[in-house]
Amino acid sequence: MKSKELPLSERLAALREAVELAEDRLEVPEVGAARSLLAKAGAREALGDATVVALAGATGSGKSTLFNALAGTELSSPGVRRPTTGVAHACVWGEPADRLLDWLEVPRRHRHEQPDPALDGLVLLDLPDHDSTRLENRLEVDRLVQLVDVLVWVLDPQKYADAAVHDRYLAPYAGHAGVLLVVLNQVDRLDQTAAQECLTDLRGLLDSEGLQKTPLYAASARTGQGLPELRQGLARKVAARRAASDRLAADVRGAASGLQQHCGSAPKPLKKDAALTQALGDAAGVPAVVKAVEGSAKRRGTARTGWPVLRWAAKLRPDPLRRLHLESPAARTSLPVPTATQTAGLQGALRSVRDRAGDGLPQAWRDDLRRTVEAREERLPDRLDRAIAGTDLGPDEPPAWTALVGGLQWLLLATALVGALWLLALVALGYLQLDDVLPLPRVQGIPLPTLLLGAGLLAGLLLAVLTRPFVRAGARRRGRQARRRLDAVVAEVVQSELLGPVEEARAAHDRFCATLARAVQV
Repeated sequence: MKSKELPLSERLAALREAVELAEDRLEVPEVGAARSLLAKAGAREALGDATVVALAGATGSGKSTLFNALAGTELSSPGVRRPTTGVAHACVWGEPADRLLDWLEVPRRHRHEQPDPALDGLVLLDLPDHDSTRLENRLEVDRLVQLVDVLVWVLDPQKYADAAVHDRYLAPYAGHAGVLLVVLNQVDRLDQTAAQECLTDLRGLLDSEGLQKTPLYAASARTGQGLPELRQGLARKVAARRAASDRLAADVRGAASGLQQHCGSAPKPLKKDAALTQALGDAAGVPAVVKAVEGSAKRRGTARTGWPVLRWAAKLRPDPLRRLHLESPAARTSLPVPTATQTAGLQGALRSVRDRAGDGLPQAWRDDLRRTVEAREERLPDRLDRAIAGTDLGPDEPPAWTALVGGLQWLLLATALVGALWLLALVALGYLQLDDVLPLPRVQGIPLPTLLLGAGLLAGLLLAVLTRPFVRAGARRRGRQARRRLDAVVAEVVQSELLGPVEEARAAHDRFCATLARAVQV
């Protein structure tokens, strides 16, 4: 069962969407051509359903004579020495078509005097010769060929196989076979056998150029041979009242087909790239932040568990995290500038993403992906810096056990202080010769104050040494936790600032190709 043809409005909407998707993405001439076609379609649809038929041909093909024969009067005067048509002429059947002819920029116009219901609504044009020696005439032909609804190519027996006509005007219009007619004029100059041979050869040429559906007429403007058949063919086009839409539909298919050369295969989905995340994190200073977190955790843990007598020395060293200015996400950090190795790794990772994203895409879309990546690459350093500055790196306070150890350290220091004060008191009593007044307790023969002083100091130092590995392990654990959080933040930035836009560009390619497929749908 034959499917229903897609309406012109939907075909134009599909092409318009494709052009919008290609805007600012594809720097190719086909986008400009499609944009011009959309403008032409809007203007043509607003000018009514009159049928504009243009007679085109080479010098000496009898085109103007045929135009006069169809019009029934001498409107277009061919030259005597070298027949040429310099300006387009128009003959209108039915209501005047001044707005349409103004849009076509055809200055010479004539309204057919005798009513002809079969041709009512026909606007017949006689174009300048396409092989004119005057450049402006050739340009005028090219301009009007793009605007008319039906094109009638008038050929003569001498030059019907001229490559200039077939290569430039007929073969490229294979997609417009429904709005194209070919007339072999001046057949009265041939006998029946020669005329049949010319028609057979010309039919073969047209078929080989994809114009199998294009009607071929044999005519003689001078004798009137074949004119009734040609007139009937034109009448059918006029009566259908769809020549303009058929021409626009063929133009849309042609423009969409031209754009389809910029469609490729659907690339594989982009997965999260651990190498890219690591490369970006390294370039953004994540290792420095992790090292600073470990250093800060170690510093604070040592301040809690270290020997209180020496804790003041640790306070002389600044907190590594504070030196990086990570307190506020709105402030610039003091993270180190990426090294050459880190920059090279980042560039390689970005290239890998761009190449994987563009795999299977035409060059125009790969260029768009390259521009997308380059534009985002410029924003990444600042975006990453702000993201790292705003990352919660974990609790600032050391673990609870360090508080217990710290309390024990102060208890041991107090014990040593009691022993020291006790010994000072004994020295004072000895100086006053009162050392025999109070008995001196001993433990295993060691005076108790001496034992308190020595044990308090030695136990404090030993406790600081024993807890140091645990403080370092806790600092490394804090560093790993910070690394996971920073990697997650970097991955979010990669997704939002790089992979997201790249995926959007690839999705635009897929929608672009889908809308073009709809525009060319037969």
